[in-house]
Amino acid sequence: MKTYRIAVLVAAAVLCVSSAHAQKPKVVILATGGTIAGAALKPTDPGYKSGAVGVDVLIDAVPQLKDIADVSGEQIASIGSQDMNDEVWLKLAKRVNELLASPDVDGIAITHGTDTLEETSYFLHLVTKSDKPVVLTGSMRPSTAMSADGPLNIYNCVAIAADPQARGRGVLVLIDDDIHSAHDVIKRHTTDVATFTSGEAGLVGVSLFGAQTWYRTPAQVHTAKSEFTIAADQATLPRVDIIYAHANMSPDLITAAAVNGAKGIVIAGVGDGNMTAPAWTELQRVAKEGVVGVRSTRTNGGITRRNIEVNDDQGGTVASMELNPSKARVLLQLALLKTSDAKKIQDYFNRY
Repeated sequence: MKTYRIAVLVAAAVLCVSSAHAQKPKVVILATGGTIAGAALKPTDPGYKSGAVGVDVLIDAVPQLKDIADVSGEQIASIGSQDMNDEVWLKLAKRVNELLASPDVDGIAITHGTDTLEETSYFLHLVTKSDKPVVLTGSMRPSTAMSADGPLNIYNCVAIAADPQARGRGVLVLIDDDIHSAHDVIKRHTTDVATFTSGEAGLVGVSLFGAQTWYRTPAQVHTAKSEFTIAADQATLPRVDIIYAHANMSPDLITAAAVNGAKGIVIAGVGDGNMTAPAWTELQRVAKEGVVGVRSTRTNGGITRRNIEVNDDQGGTVASMELNPSKARVLLQLALLKTSDAKKIQDYFNRY
């Protein structure tokens, strides 16, 4: 009888272990290149080649991933994110939505360069059609560097993608233990490991060696509730240019952008989205010709509201609200797939 009981207990233990293994969350890592996949000739070399390391190598470098998730990887691109483009965005978005539509996939982790990570994450924030976690990460040091920050970022990124509590919070960015909303995150420093911040909005949470503490859920419309969709045959996005405002700003660049095919123009304005009087006159002129003008700010902080120092109603322009120029460009590209009506586009900026 005693032998029988021992056998039953052993069988139960094996069953529990097998069940726990079977229930491990399924996370797919989509790699796009960047510094996190970069390689240099020696550990202290400040120069390196972005995107030199494949996704399988990144996964193998963090064997602890198998303890928190059933992980697989796919290579979407192998570029530095300064070369990120609409083609890769569309490919990435389509693959994210394909994977998340499967009941076998619990979350997506994306490795990405830091230069345009805030733009890619916000694009996915607007076009992902699922509440399942989508989490982007990168690194400020290449994979071959002394004290490389990539491996722990990947580990925490996968842990968040596997965390049921991450669901419904929109697309997230994990870097240096901090969890940001794609809506708010910006890069603030050229080389600092702690380069990302969420400004006044604050963090969504933190991750410490794969254990999350959650602070908030972003209030803006995103992911499953978003009106923006990428069609299967979508091959391009409307051209939108960003023009940086400064003292003695000439209107010529606004004219040139419109002449060369821009469907929208975002002004990285001084202060509260301002620009010189000649530039403002020209922005109103091209708006009358159907080019949507959006006023944002180069300060990377605060809200650019309508009709504060200039009359957007009269000028036919849009105020970017909480979005900095790079994110305003992303939203405007998607909005232009639906309409060129400035009033309708303003509504998108108010809600997204």
